[in-house]
Amino acid sequence: MTQTWLTQEAADRLAAELAELEGPKRAEIVKKIEAARAEGDLKENGGYHAAREEQGKNEARIKQLKHMLEHAVIGAPPVGEAGVVGPGMIVTVDFAGDEMKFLLGSREISSGDLDVYSEKSPLGSAVNGKKVGETVAYTAPNGKTFQVAILEAVPFV
Repeated sequence: MTQTWLTQEAADRLAAELAELEGPKRAEIVKKIEAARAEGDLKENGGYHAAREEQGKNEARIKQLKHMLEHAVIGAPPVGEAGVVGPGMIVTVDFAGDEMKFLLGSREISSGDLDVYSEKSPLGSAVNGKKVGETVAYTAPNGKTFQVAILEAVPFV
């Protein structure tokens, strides 16, 4: 079982989104389906099929949020070894000659101030567990491989 670290702010935001999706949003979609069903022939009813697709997406997001919140570590980031990259750390790397700073953790904690990379993402998994001063190979989504030097890893505050 994988745990996700979330700030209290992110956990509250996700809980509010979950409440919205399970309550008003779910009820709205059910009304759309009922209205489209009342129109008759379902095989050629675009409104019905669109509402059912929206319902599927809503239910998938509900399931994702429930799982994330049930398995979340909420609060201060986990305290790891100093200088070792891990979830809840702000990481500075030299990426192909450019300095890049990001937070390693769930994308759900993004506040807009700092890019967030999941520890399951290609870059996140390449640097996770590595120490400051190490250089690792990172294979980008386009298939190219880059050398990434870890310059700094400090806890997120």
